[in-house]
Amino acid sequence: MSAGVRTLVSPAVLARPRGKAVYWTVFTGVVLLFTLAFLFPVYWMVTGAMKSPDEVARTPPTLVPESWSTAGYGDARELMQLPTHLWNTVVQAAGAWIFQLVFCTAAAYALSKLRPAFGGLILGGILATLMVPAQALVVPKYLTVADLGLLNDPLAIWLPAVANAFNLYLLKRFFDQLPKDVLEAAEIDGAGKLRTLWSIVLPMSRPVLGVVSIFALVAVWQDFLWPLMVFSDTDKQPISVALVQLSQNIQLTVLIAAMVIASIPMVALFLVFQRHIIAGISAGSTKG
Repeated sequence: MSAGVRTLVSPAVLARPRGKAVYWTVFTGVVLLFTLAFLFPVYWMVTGAMKSPDEVARTPPTLVPESWSTAGYGDARELMQLPTHLWNTVVQAAGAWIFQLVFCTAAAYALSKLRPAFGGLILGGILATLMVPAQALVVPKYLTVADLGLLNDPLAIWLPAVANAFNLYLLKRFFDQLPKDVLEAAEIDGAGKLRTLWSIVLPMSRPVLGVVSIFALVAVWQDFLWPLMVFSDTDKQPISVALVQLSQNIQLTVLIAAMVIASIPMVALFLVFQRHIIAGISAGSTKG
């Protein structure tokens, strides 16, 4: 072992059979404990939808359903019109993601590489918006959307999502760390600013673009207050609002099943892109 490196268990202890057994026992126990802590709520929700209404409300609760039934999932799909509201959510989240990715990337690239006049002042003003509580902006945003006639329109979700100071700053910090020699080589080869952005900067920025994409999609998917205000038409509401609006006369098992179905897209998205998410988060602390 190199000098200056410290560990909780010394190599001498690990070399002994007893030390190795204790180490792996503790390690396995910790991993199982954390796995149980994270996965048990998911198990409880999934199996709760498979119980009868009487069983799910029973005290003390049952760990395993007495009779397994998937009828709750079918009822949730039909009674709560989940396909319609899930599609509404996909449209709203996809549009907000595209708008935010295009405009935040362009603004971050301009502030980082084009060095506009008063760029530092502009960035400071953008970051100052992070100090304003989101609730304080709800009324001005609603009045603006209403004046533009965008109520019950996906643009009411897409346009406000563009103004995301955190994602813009995250992109700018990443662009600041890109190797200057690569960009200078592209400029010597005759690439313009737009060509450099498209052919050099964006391919090198895939990790942070993945993180920004996840943040943008999750923010729209889980938002409740703003869609509730701008979508009075029930058929155009996203899943987050529909689950509350349509849950008044719905059995608890059906509501739980609806929540399970509503959470599947975001869980699947994380599982598919988790490598890019972790790479993007770690890339922010490493200079290129």
